[in-house]
Amino acid sequence: MGRHIRHAAVFCALLLAALLVNAARVQIVQAARYDDSSGNRRASIARYGQPRGDILVDGAPVTGSRDTGEQLRYERTYADGPLFAPVTGFSSQEYGTTFLEHAEDGLLSGVDPLLGAFPLWNDFTRSRPAAGNVVTTLNGRAQRAAYRGLAGRKGAVAAVEPSTGRILALVSAPSYDPALLSGNDPGVERAWARLNADPDKPMLNRAVRQTYPPGSTFKVVTAAAALDAGVVRSLDTPTRSPAPYTLPGTTTRLANAAGCRDATLRDAFVWSCNTVFAKLGVDVGLRDMAGTAEAFGFNAADMRVPFSVARSTFDTSVDRAQLALSSIGQYNTRATPLQMAMVAAAVANGGLVRTPYLVERTTRWSGATLAAGGAREVRQAMRPSTAHRLRELMTDVVREGTGKNAAIRGATVGGKTGTAQHGVGNAGLPYAWFVSWAQGDRDLQPKVAVAVVVEDAAANRRDITGGGVAAPIARAVMEAALAPAPAG
Repeated sequence: MGRHIRHAAVFCALLLAALLVNAARVQIVQAARYDDSSGNRRASIARYGQPRGDILVDGAPVTGSRDTGEQLRYERTYADGPLFAPVTGFSSQEYGTTFLEHAEDGLLSGVDPLLGAFPLWNDFTRSRPAAGNVVTTLNGRAQRAAYRGLAGRKGAVAAVEPSTGRILALVSAPSYDPALLSGNDPGVERAWARLNADPDKPMLNRAVRQTYPPGSTFKVVTAAAALDAGVVRSLDTPTRSPAPYTLPGTTTRLANAAGCRDATLRDAFVWSCNTVFAKLGVDVGLRDMAGTAEAFGFNAADMRVPFSVARSTFDTSVDRAQLALSSIGQYNTRATPLQMAMVAAAVANGGLVRTPYLVERTTRWSGATLAAGGAREVRQAMRPSTAHRLRELMTDVVREGTGKNAAIRGATVGGKTGTAQHGVGNAGLPYAWFVSWAQGDRDLQPKVAVAVVVEDAAANRRDITGGGVAAPIARAVMEAALAPAPAG
């Protein structure tokens, strides 16, 4: 009898050991597989089981969370969703996250180890600390001015603070309401399909993810290269530029408005002479032109603000005729609006380019700072003396040239207009550009640099100019950024 009991006990012990081994296999060896299984909803339930952290503009949240009482309990809400969508992106129970909602997801969802006093204990208990918040660098008034300026038009605006790289405005139009994608009801799927099928691409962030031929606004870069290389030594000496200008090695003649033959750099910049700047680019040469463009940020493939920014390009494998066209912002030269705001900011900041950033700091739910954004990498795009002379040229454009619509009473404003051709045989409606910077009369240094691009399919082709279409938008953004901060 005792022998049978011992056999039964051994058998039960073996069964217990097998159960323990299997439990260890499931919970340790195959844990990742089960965690990632589409049938496992525990992670989703935990993710949406508490309110999401907020994204703040001017100290106030532009996001929130709504208690639905359902299994996936909290849905994301947005205040002024279309206004801030290019910054916040969306947080969707069905389609994931984009932009700041994605780049700062760990903090906003409460899984960032920095949020917990005892991270290992949180891992053991599978609990989450209260989510943190993201404080942005945006200036709400500048953001609204840009959004109102683009109303009814396709385009984008980017504004930065030259001395720091803080992004003050980032607007893309047309926009959309991210709240349409927050939940998991059938309406979310319909909204997703409708937004993706829209030919105007409202979910495309044109300010950072779309590149355009910059047209004549790129002449800021070409002028910087010519002055730094010593190809031009005086703003007021004739440049010996023919009009029309025959592109090197071809019979193609680049025409221009009257008055550009042998124009000085000052006059050529103010009146945007293509012939002068095409020839200057060839005289500077590919190596120095590419070097200057890259110092401004062109061809950089890893810019993040903290979400990724599309690469602005200056082709380094062109012949001399193509270089001439590249030097007036055509051919393969392409730029995001944020990149062109950096170009204007470098002029305003004595030739220094500050890498732009969008997050001022991250905080716990209590408001205690976790991490600060701080100033980023600095590059020397041009000599300080060159930047000083370009500030003079850009000021002339606003005072007496094609950028008069950007003038602001009580401030010094510098700008450059651009009308960029595109499409097969340049058949597409031109893009209207304006890049600028502004310094209030009481300010010690320029406070804002702006780039505006407008794709205006509804306009008359002859009416599409940077000075007429884009400059007034830039002026409104600069005025908002120069205004004193509200009391309290």
